[in-house]
Amino acid sequence: MASDKASQQTKARKSRQAANGPAPDRKGKDARELPDRETALDVLHKMQLIRRFEERAQEMYMKARIGGFLHLAIGEEATILGVTSVLQDQDFLISTYREHGQAIGRGTDPKLVMAELFGKVTGVSKGRGGSMHLFDPERRFMGGYGIVGGNLPIAAGLALASDYRGDDAVTVCMFGDGASNQGTFGETMNLAALWKLPVVFMVVNNQYGMGTALSRHSAVTDLSSKAECLGVPGERVDGMDVLAVRECVAEHLRLAREDRRPTLVESLTYRFRGHSAADPEVYRTKEEVQQWRERDPIESFARRLVEAGYIDQEGIEEGDRRAIAEVDEAVEFAESSPDPPLESLYDNVYVLGEQVRGWYSIDERTPEVHRGEDERQVGQTGTAHELAEAGAAHARVGDVQRRRRDDEAAGASGPGPSDEAQREDEG
Repeated sequence: MASDKASQQTKARKSRQAANGPAPDRKGKDARELPDRETALDVLHKMQLIRRFEERAQEMYMKARIGGFLHLAIGEEATILGVTSVLQDQDFLISTYREHGQAIGRGTDPKLVMAELFGKVTGVSKGRGGSMHLFDPERRFMGGYGIVGGNLPIAAGLALASDYRGDDAVTVCMFGDGASNQGTFGETMNLAALWKLPVVFMVVNNQYGMGTALSRHSAVTDLSSKAECLGVPGERVDGMDVLAVRECVAEHLRLAREDRRPTLVESLTYRFRGHSAADPEVYRTKEEVQQWRERDPIESFARRLVEAGYIDQEGIEEGDRRAIAEVDEAVEFAESSPDPPLESLYDNVYVLGEQVRGWYSIDERTPEVHRGEDERQVGQTGTAHELAEAGAAHARVGDVQRRRRDDEAAGASGPGPSDEAQREDEG
């Protein structure tokens, strides 16, 4: 009877949490201990840097300097830094397509992130991934993934590899509330619990799966409990409070590292901008957005540091100016970086070997149909090269003068596409 009563109380508590948001913190926000001054200031600066980076990325997107899709995490900085600031160097982090902040928080140079958004060869993924597919194995940031829920089983694989090696690395997998409805969610949770994998799953609950409110896409709105039936216990945390997230995730990392127990953390947060840069945001009110903006995670954390005497208002403003300067450098670096050479189109698409030969990919852009793996050779000369150059010049993509110099250095004779484009520019 006692256990039944306790179970009913637990269900009632979680029902209240689902309806009203995170339960009040037992310690209280102001009573929560700050980390040392150096760590606290580093967390604040990275939050400022991520905010300014995201704002500038949207500006560059609107100027058509960034192509494809762009998903911003403005407003979610506390959740991002709450995770990355407590990871150890050997730990793995894998995220979604909203992952610029995760890469920067993990230590990737913002210049390389911005260059990747620009599609430049100096980008962290060599210009191949763009905004949604950042990847930095040196810092064990194992990528952003465009497929909703696609990163979950990969996270289990990373954790399984750690188990095989016998090391103490923990994998943290961040995904959105919408991904908790995918089949990969249940499959991964089951295997993680069955194999006792060292992994922490974090569902970033920003209230909307694209434009669909949580209560309209998930029958269970307390996402922290969604994997309990599969053997993965959960906890909900205030994702707008970086100290709360740090404290919560640190404990879950300990459980994974020491006890080999997979767990689930639900970070209740909010994105101040739309699902993507092209989102008209017709599914939520301006009043709702404003209410969440009043809980801006950067401003609230900065106030706490001022109260503790770690920094003054001038120091906060100076840190913000420094973040803007870093972003300016990142944009300048991206603008001046070269595009990937056209003939590298099929590089690293397949792992090829002499023992298995086949047309793994086919280039049909020209009359000279050829294997994609031969693009490096075919694409540097002949009709394929001329047509590609003409197309690039017509679209004003890349440095026309540089291509002209390259043609001349290669001994090209007579006017070519680059010459025609150059005359257009001079005219």
